[in-house]
Amino acid sequence: MDITTKYLGLDLKNPLVASAGPLSKEIDQIRKMEDCGISAVTLWSLFEEQIEHEQRELDHFTSIHNESFAEATTFFPSVKDFKMGPDEYLNHIRKAKEAVDIPIMASLNGKSIGGWIDYAKKIEDAGADALELNIYRIATELNITSLEIEKNYIDIVKNVKAVVNIPVAVKMHPFFTSTANMAHQLDEIGTNGLVLFNRFYQPDIDLDTLEVVPNLLLSTQVSMRIPLRWTAMLYGRINADIAATSGIYTEEDVIKMLLAGAKVTQLLSCLLRHGISHTKDILAKLQYWMDVKEYESVEQMRGSMSYIHSSDSSQYERANYMKVLNSYQ
Repeated sequence: MDITTKYLGLDLKNPLVASAGPLSKEIDQIRKMEDCGISAVTLWSLFEEQIEHEQRELDHFTSIHNESFAEATTFFPSVKDFKMGPDEYLNHIRKAKEAVDIPIMASLNGKSIGGWIDYAKKIEDAGADALELNIYRIATELNITSLEIEKNYIDIVKNVKAVVNIPVAVKMHPFFTSTANMAHQLDEIGTNGLVLFNRFYQPDIDLDTLEVVPNLLLSTQVSMRIPLRWTAMLYGRINADIAATSGIYTEEDVIKMLLAGAKVTQLLSCLLRHGISHTKDILAKLQYWMDVKEYESVEQMRGSMSYIHSSDSSQYERANYMKVLNSYQ
């Protein structure tokens, strides 16, 4: 039985990839992920704000002028707000590459075409096997149109692709006016992979302090329905590889994503909840299911239940909405 796959041109031993998150901050944890069967690791994201902060720090100490005043230091985040800066991130890539044999993919989290684009090349030089762009832009301006937002995404990807030779994936979100068209646009400019989907973490309100506070909630299995649908809808219609993420906890979730058309599934919440060794259980049960169903390879499974291979395409479209509502008892 062959459970190998190919993602972003990388040969992987199976379709389980660690998503960007805190587990990748320790080399020992990356080693453990490899030992437990993870086929590639996406490092946590380096944020645009971290790179801007380092640049401001450098400018501060090299071009202090007479008009400087103490209060100015409160304009920007303190060094302590950033646990690991850009240079440490590059060193971490090098250490991870030395420690394991599986591919190491870096992640950049930004919202604009700025100096952080230059770090794409530095990330490549540090040895990363691929780069995932986590473009996080909340459009709050009333005069910004959807076309302008989309152009911003396209311009960022074009700029990154222009400076690196390693594969580039884009972690999309599902809230574009036309998700399919946005995927098509990214595919047309040579994006190597699309990660479906990014989760925009939402703030909360503390009723005791009356402050807006961050509130990180891990994904649940319900979260996988949106990437499952769009993976199936896009499979075979774009050239970019599809990585499905969000809400993947069990071998059944992995199997569904592969049948829909994903090249790989990215895991994080399930590893945080159940431990890295949970990967072994997923892989064992995946292979058992394939054996029972007489699948010889992951490639044979992929996309067999996608939109283009469905006997009834309405199952993924609006008609299914009516069926679902009418089916409730």
